[in-house]
Amino acid sequence: MLNDFTFHNPTKIYFGRTAFSHLPEALSAFGPRILLVYGKGAIKRIGLYDLVIRTLSACGKEVYELSGVSPNPRYTEVLSGAEIVREKKIDLILAVGGGSVIDCAKAISVAAYCEGDAWQKYWEELRPLENEVVPVASILTMAGTGSEMNACAVITNEAEGIKEAREFPPEVCPRFSILNPEFTYTVPKYQMASGIFDILSHLMEQYFSDEDDNTSDYLMEGLMESLIRSSRVALREPTNYEARSNIMWCATMAINSVTSVSKTQDWEVHAIEHQLGAYTDCAHGAGLAAISIPYYRHIFRDGLARFVRFATRIFGVSAEGRDPASVAAEGIDRLRDFVIELSLPLSLRDLGATKEMLPRIADTVELGGAYRFLSREEILMILQEAYDAK
Repeated sequence: MLNDFTFHNPTKIYFGRTAFSHLPEALSAFGPRILLVYGKGAIKRIGLYDLVIRTLSACGKEVYELSGVSPNPRYTEVLSGAEIVREKKIDLILAVGGGSVIDCAKAISVAAYCEGDAWQKYWEELRPLENEVVPVASILTMAGTGSEMNACAVITNEAEGIKEAREFPPEVCPRFSILNPEFTYTVPKYQMASGIFDILSHLMEQYFSDEDDNTSDYLMEGLMESLIRSSRVALREPTNYEARSNIMWCATMAINSVTSVSKTQDWEVHAIEHQLGAYTDCAHGAGLAAISIPYYRHIFRDGLARFVRFATRIFGVSAEGRDPASVAAEGIDRLRDFVIELSLPLSLRDLGATKEMLPRIADTVELGGAYRFLSREEILMILQEAYDAK
């Protein structure tokens, strides 16, 4: 491990079938006023909303609500939540749902007492956090983003047509997160598959960088192997607890920063997809799946040894007597096969993109890349290939 690092993650995790029973003790550390943040009704359909409300009431909490958070949370929703926080002097923001709801809660936390425009300060100018933040906690209902144990918040500014991620200091991490894999059983298959690829993409964004012998890479290989194996079981048996618990913990571990230590990382696939999402509002993992294949085909020769390692260790491609480039290319083909196995689309057309959107998306992507710095023209080429994919 050649790069120095500092690791700090303050989130307390309650995991498993009995995880929810710890909510009263976890709440005891916070004041009485709770802002409950959730999406468009899924938690009510599965009975989790009533369970949460009963528990909060039994704990003597005063509950205010922000409902209807979008799958790609909007800055307008963040501002609405921030207004409630200030007006009601909220002590804890409790997000119940998937990563979008948790991201929205974190953004509310940093925006509530920000002087001036929080978007401009924290997402555009990336200024250091300079104001009070409100504690956040989460009850997770969908595995994918890993937002339950990190300080990242991905928000869409509709007025500007931009979707941006911001990694905040550790104090923005959820103070605690409740992870019961049973709460994910009713997630529709497409959303489950999208979450699975999001997890895999988080790992690949970190894995495809550097060439040193790094413990982090071995951790990621184990997580990728576990994820792929468990995903195949969960696709056949959606209520298989062992598989769903493995997927949920893979999601948390993939992006709680433990796998990124001493890594330069990539994140260009995410940068492209964020702008695609700003235009199409597509499921995040599905967008990542469509973009990943042409992106990795463009860059694999620049990180050839790592792509060969990925092909052989993750997908079992034989390298004996073969040209390394052909081994690496077959690994990307196997990744494409896994996208098909998940029943996710390969083409941006199937995600709602139009040909006219592609240049505008390319114009707003933050240019970068671990193995090769990509130009705007290369980004547009990748988008066009993803659009035409079959």
